[in-house]
Amino acid sequence: MEQILKYCLIERNEIPFKNQWALPGDLLDPKEDLDDSVNFILKKLTGLSDLFFEQVETFGDINRHPLGRVITTSYFTLVNINKYEVNPSSFASKAKWWKIEDANELKLAFDHNLILDKCFKKLQDSIRTRPIGFELINHKFTLTELQTLYEAILNIKLDTRNFRKKILQKKFLRETDTLQSNVSHRPAKLYTFDIDRYELLKKQGFSFEV
Repeated sequence: MEQILKYCLIERNEIPFKNQWALPGDLLDPKEDLDDSVNFILKKLTGLSDLFFEQVETFGDINRHPLGRVITTSYFTLVNINKYEVNPSSFASKAKWWKIEDANELKLAFDHNLILDKCFKKLQDSIRTRPIGFELINHKFTLTELQTLYEAILNIKLDTRNFRKKILQKKFLRETDTLQSNVSHRPAKLYTFDIDRYELLKKQGFSFEV
């Protein structure tokens, strides 16, 4: 089973960089907290809302915005795109999921290629130390599906036996009483995550060097 990671980009319908693809983003309301504004801006431009966010980095080069001094704080969020639809509005004329390799080939507005690169590296670092990848997978999943998710994010091929041994040692997975259905091969066990252990590890972090 192939896992494909994608970015959500918008096509801008205002200057500067009109008709060019960019990351969703807007100016901060001075009466709004930074973290609160992330959900509001994303929903306004793409229709996506109530998501998990993690702050990545602040970008403040003097000439990064052609209309004046703008400082940008970037975040990444993880979504299962099979469960969400993007609905562009405001100054976003389009919103679209782009494969990572395709998005990297685009000349994005502002310094958004740099921001994308930083966010992806942050995701790769985070998934090695925190079990954040479950936002991208179904509630019940096989170990193979989980491994292919890690391989897609880390862009490496993992040894199956070693991966399964390490992931099961963390004890945040729980076997269910069900097997895969509608498959041509021998159905595999389905797992889910132990919510209490999972939330604890998300807060405390864990070491998972693959």
